[in-house]
Amino acid sequence: MNKQTQIDKARELRKNMTYAETKLWKHLRRKNVKASRFRRQHPIGDCIVDFICVEKNLVIEVDGGQHSDSENYDAERTRFLNKKGYKVLRFWNNEVLNEIDVVLSIIYKGLE
Repeated sequence: MNKQTQIDKARELRKNMTYAETKLWKHLRRKNVKASRFRRQHPIGDCIVDFICVEKNLVIEVDGGQHSDSENYDAERTRFLNKKGYKVLRFWNNEVLNEIDVVLSIIYKGLE
C-alpha cells in the first residue's frame, strides 16, 4: 500500500470508528491523559493502529472480531509493532464499553 493510499484509508477509518473506539477516543483525546498526546487511526508501516501515543511508543488496539482470522492477525500485527519498538495494549470492544475505568487504568500504567 503506498503512503497516500494508507493516509486516505486512515482518514476513512477516523470517520467510521466503532462505538467502542469512539468511547475510548473521548477519554484519550483529553490533553491531560498523563500529559500524553494520542493520535487515532495512525499509519505505521503497512498497519493502521487504532490509537498511538508517539512519545511513549504505546499502541492501543480495540478488537471486535472484524477480521476473519483475528487471533493470528492480531499476533502478527503485535509482533510487527513490537519489532518497531512499540508496546501494544489490546482491549475487546466489550471491555471498553463496560469497563472503561479498568481500561483507562491499564492505559495509564502503560504510559509510565
